[in-house]
Amino acid sequence: MSNSVLICLFCVLGGSMLAQWTAWRFRLPAIVLLFSLGLIYGPVLEIMHPSVMIGSAFHPLVSLAVALIVFEGGLVLDFRQLKEAGEGVIRLTLVALPINLMLGSIAAHYIGGMGWGPAFLFGSIIVVTGPTVVLPLLRHAKLHPKVAAFLRWEAIVNDPVGAILATLVLEVLLMRPGEGSGTFFGFILPHMLASAGLTIALGIGAAMGVRWLLVRDLMPEVLKSSILITIALVLFALGTLTMDGAGLIASTTFGMALVNLRIPGMAEIQRMKESLVVMIVSVLFVLLTADLQRNELSNLSWSIGALTLAVLFLVRPLGIFLATMGSSLSWAERIFVGWIAPRGIVAAAVAGIAGMRLQEAGYPGAGLVMPAVFAVIASTMILHGFSLRPLGRKLKLTLSDEPALAIVGANDWSTGLAIAVHQAGVPVVLVDNSRHDLRRAERAGVSVLRAEVLSEEGAESLEERPGDYLIATTPDAIYNGLVCAHLSPHFGRQRVYQVSPGVARLDLYRGLSRDARGKVMGEPSWNFTLLDTLVREGWQFQCVNVTPENQDSLLHESSNLLAFLVLQKGVSMTIVSAEDEALSRPEGGQCVIALVPPVQDELEERAP
Repeated sequence: MSNSVLICLFCVLGGSMLAQWTAWRFRLPAIVLLFSLGLIYGPVLEIMHPSVMIGSAFHPLVSLAVALIVFEGGLVLDFRQLKEAGEGVIRLTLVALPINLMLGSIAAHYIGGMGWGPAFLFGSIIVVTGPTVVLPLLRHAKLHPKVAAFLRWEAIVNDPVGAILATLVLEVLLMRPGEGSGTFFGFILPHMLASAGLTIALGIGAAMGVRWLLVRDLMPEVLKSSILITIALVLFALGTLTMDGAGLIASTTFGMALVNLRIPGMAEIQRMKESLVVMIVSVLFVLLTADLQRNELSNLSWSIGALTLAVLFLVRPLGIFLATMGSSLSWAERIFVGWIAPRGIVAAAVAGIAGMRLQEAGYPGAGLVMPAVFAVIASTMILHGFSLRPLGRKLKLTLSDEPALAIVGANDWSTGLAIAVHQAGVPVVLVDNSRHDLRRAERAGVSVLRAEVLSEEGAESLEERPGDYLIATTPDAIYNGLVCAHLSPHFGRQRVYQVSPGVARLDLYRGLSRDARGKVMGEPSWNFTLLDTLVREGWQFQCVNVTPENQDSLLHESSNLLAFLVLQKGVSMTIVSAEDEALSRPEGGQCVIALVPPVQDELEERAP
C-alpha cells in the first residue's frame, strides 16, 4: 500500500471522527465541519484527489455507501409515525416534489442562464433532501417528533425517487433525433415503472425472508448484521442493473419492511448500523468534498449565486407553501419545513455524472449544472445546519434545551424528589404505569407520563419529552437495571442512574453487571428501603441554595443531609454517584437537591 493512500486514510478517518467529536462537544452541525474539512484537503491544499487515488472504483464505492445509508434510514421509517405526521409526509413526498421540480427548473433557466434541458436536470436534482445531511442534523436538534418525522420521511423517501427522476430527465434529454413521445411512453416510462415495482417487490420479499429465518432460529446472532448488510447491498446491485437509481429504492424498501414487520431484536441491529452509518457519512462527505477541483469551483458566477438564493428563499418556500395549502400543518411547521432542506451526497453524485453526459451531448449551459448544484449543497448545509436549532426554538418546534430529568417509578420519596426538582425550575417528568401513584406529583405541577417505559409506546412517549438524564427509582432493582440498559442508547450510558440495589449486589464480579444496570445514585448504602424509611420518618427533599457559608459542607460525608443532585437552572445538572469521580464543591448560583432530616427543618423554622 502506497504512502499516499495511508496518508489519505489517516487524514480522512482521523479528521472525520475528530470533526464529529468536536461537533458533539460544542453543539455544532457536524456536516458543516466535515464539508469544511473536505474543502481544506481538496481544493484548498490539494493534498488529495480521491477519485484519482482510488481510481474507477471510487464512484461505485460511493454508491454502495449511499445504499447502506438509505437502508439504515429505512429502518427508522415506522408507519406508526404516519398516524400523526402522515398528511405532512404525503404532502412533502408526493405533492411538493413535482412543484419543486418545476419551480427549480424555471429558476435555473431564467436566473441561472441554463438551457431548458440542463435546467430541468438541475430542477430534478435539487428536489432531493439527502438523509446523509438531514439525519445527522436531526440527532442533535431535539425537534418535536412530528416535525422531525416530516424531514426524516421526506429525506429518505425522496432520495431514491429524486435519483430516478434525474435519470428519467437525463434519458429523455439524451433521446436520439426522431425518437419522440412514442419512445418515452412506449419504452422509457414503462421501463422506469417496471424497475421501480420490481425493486420494491424485491425489498419486501427479502425482508419477509429474513423474518422467516429469524423467527425459526435459522440465523445465528453473530451473522445477523453481516447478512442484513449483504442483502441491502445485493438488492442495491440488482436494482441498479434494472435502472440507475432503482437500487436505492430496493435498499430503502428493505429497511422499511424490516422495521414494520416487527422482527424481534431489530433494535440492537439498528443501533449497530447507526454507528456504522455515522462513520460512513463522515468519510463520504470528506471524500466527495475533497474530490472537488479548483477549476470546478472557478465556474461559480454571479448568476449561479443568484440561482442559489432563488432556490433557498423562493423555490423551496413557495413549493412547500403550495404543497401544504389546506393541510393541517401549522404556520410554524410550514415555515420551518419550507426553510430546512439541506442537499447531500446523492445530489452531488448525480450532478457530477449527469452534468458530464449532457455536456458531452452538446447542451448549452450543461457545464453549469455541477457548480450550481455544488453551490446549493454548500449553502444549504451551512445555512440550514446552523439555523435549524435556532429557528426551531424560535418557532417553538423544539423540546427544551435546558438539562432535563426523567424519573421512572412513582413512590413517596421519588415523588418528593421530582417535586423538589420542579420547584427548582428544572424540567422533570415522572413516569409510572399507575395513575394513582402519579396523582400527588401531578397536583404539584410536575409533568407526568403514565406508561410502561419498556414498551414501544412508552419508550417513544418518553423520547418525545425533554430528557437528558434518567433515574430509575422503583423497588425492583432488576427492573431498574433493565430500564437503564434499555434506554441507555437514547440517554447515553453515563446518564442513566438507578437507586442502589444494595452493597452486596454491586460487587464487580458477583453483583449485577454494570452493562445490565445504571450508575448508582448517591452512595451504595442508599437503597430503596433506606430512602423509603427516611421519608416515612419525616425527611423531605429540599432545594438547598449554595452560599459561601455552606458550599464546603453540602457534599461532605459528615453533612447531615443526603445530596442527590447539583443543579444550575438552564445550564447544568449533575447527579451525585459514588461511581463517579468526587464532585468539586458547588458554586454560588447552584442549588443542591438533598434529603433533609426533620430536625434541620425545625432548626430552620426557629432561625430568625
